[in-house]
Amino acid sequence: MEDYRVQLSTRDPASDKYVGSPELWENAQDTLRKVLTELELPFSECPGEAAFYGPKTDFMVRDAIGREWQLGTVQLDYNLPERFELEYIGTDNHPHRPVMIHRAPFGSMERFTGMLIEHFAGAFPLWLAPEQVRVMSIGEKFEDYAQQVERQFRAAGFRVTTDLRSAKINAKIRDAQVELVPYMLVVGGRDLDNQTVSVRDRIDGELGALPIAEAIAKLKAEVDNKVIRQVKKSSFQSFAASEDEAHGFPPVIVYTGHDLCGN
Repeated sequence: MEDYRVQLSTRDPASDKYVGSPELWENAQDTLRKVLTELELPFSECPGEAAFYGPKTDFMVRDAIGREWQLGTVQLDYNLPERFELEYIGTDNHPHRPVMIHRAPFGSMERFTGMLIEHFAGAFPLWLAPEQVRVMSIGEKFEDYAQQVERQFRAAGFRVTTDLRSAKINAKIRDAQVELVPYMLVVGGRDLDNQTVSVRDRIDGELGALPIAEAIAKLKAEVDNKVIRQVKKSSFQSFAASEDEAHGFPPVIVYTGHDLCGN
């Protein structure tokens, strides 16, 4: 996911919903600004969007149809350790007050999963797909070989199923394509004789016959390298600096009152 922006959510001085002294808040907010600047992450500030106990860095991600969602968040909390009187003994053998960090790299797991589904339009890359490989036999007399292929791929760590229906092979391939299975392995008489599988890629189509070991190695390399070959692109404009400026949004660090915060 590359279409995102970083938001520093800070305290609104005019609001009474926040706990702790202004000094602690300024310290925490300055710390987050320094971290983001040192990491060279462009960000916008949004007063009033902080949690009641501390400022936070939010990663706002745009989905495939242009909606913006908060996923990852890191919240810096100087107030709750103070309220709970938390202490630890430092290397100087004296008590010190810790800093609390609330960290949620994915945000809500359900929201993150929904974003992933929309991002790939359900067509997950091989390493992420619930069903990675589907073996399909051309006829009943090749079912034993199809099941043998399934066992070998399963032993290699793949999530694999076998389609042994009496349907025609074109119907089996069509169903697998519609169900967005990344790879289909068709087996027939020639494959049985040569101990091969006829590989069909959901994206590129027919890849030809490969020995089973070679097919496993090919797919395993794609999984190990976390290859992403296809995503659903949003038709909405990105968060690129030039486009933000065209809409009156600052591509910089300081909040200027523009409506990046949903206000």
